[in-house]
Amino acid sequence: MEDIMAKIDFGGVLEEVITTEEITLEKARESLKNEIVAVLGYGVQGPGQALNLRDNGINVIVGQRKGTASWDRAVADGFVPDKTLFPLEEAAEKGTVVQFLLSDAGQVALWPTLKNFLNESDALYFSHGFSIVYKDQTGIIPPKNIDVILVAPKGSGRTVRTNFLDGSGINSSFAIFQDYTGRAKERTLALGIAIGSGYLFRTTFENEVYSDLTGERGVLLGCLSGVMEAQYTTLRKNGHSPSEAFNETVEELTQSLIRLVAESGMDWMFGNCSTTAQRGALDWAPRFRDAVLPLFDQLYESVISGKETKRILEANSAPDYREKLQKELDEMKNSEMWKTGESVRALRPENRK
Repeated sequence: MEDIMAKIDFGGVLEEVITTEEITLEKARESLKNEIVAVLGYGVQGPGQALNLRDNGINVIVGQRKGTASWDRAVADGFVPDKTLFPLEEAAEKGTVVQFLLSDAGQVALWPTLKNFLNESDALYFSHGFSIVYKDQTGIIPPKNIDVILVAPKGSGRTVRTNFLDGSGINSSFAIFQDYTGRAKERTLALGIAIGSGYLFRTTFENEVYSDLTGERGVLLGCLSGVMEAQYTTLRKNGHSPSEAFNETVEELTQSLIRLVAESGMDWMFGNCSTTAQRGALDWAPRFRDAVLPLFDQLYESVISGKETKRILEANSAPDYREKLQKELDEMKNSEMWKTGESVRALRPENRK
């Protein structure tokens, strides 16, 4: 299937990608016509991928623990108990493609049972390289007689669904860890198109998890949250009102500038700001870069060494994890900065109708 991949220039580096021009939805359906895709876990990634697969005409079933909110959500989304919705083990046994979309800690807990329900020539599908790459910590070592594949959407499960519904799709990476059947790549790319990917780019399980964990802790969540808080605090302690501090820190970024970056790039956004903003941003950007680069080096080393995954598994496996998590989230929600955010969002025209 190598010859169907398009070569795209990414900043002077040629990479191979797959779009719906190379593999149409019709081709994906043909590749998957004899498969039963069992989506295990209906929490974060599960709903978006399962619903997109179903809407695209793929034979999909859901595996979820009975008596949970996620089971009820699957029912509300139209999955029918004993027909298209089953307990985790039963769904895994029925599936020829098993999409392992439980949380990382949940995957560790279920694996001793799940591995007994994987049949020869099945495909074990991940959307994150965590469990395979850190097998010394997770204990997840797939049997040799199955395909082990990955499609990792570059966005939340919610975005996988909303982008599908608005027709834009979401970018995804793909990787092959183990090709037992000789069809692993065909299965992977067909599934990537069927879950609604805008385009697919090649990676490895290692590179996926290293970049993903770094990104989540860095620009996507951790760094963004921390930098916002630092700027808001600086403005507040220098006499600026909560509304002004929040608008200059969060609202202008999320409601205006980041959209321009998404549409045309940072250089275009800089080029279409005031000259005052241009000069200041161009002068200060290297200083911020140089200040945080050592921190990113530390973060990346912590990821590849397994320190981050050890912390994740220990914390997420604790019996009181959800209670502790909620306490942390409530502290953030109830901070002045994000209480101000609630008030600012309520004043948006679309929220005052």
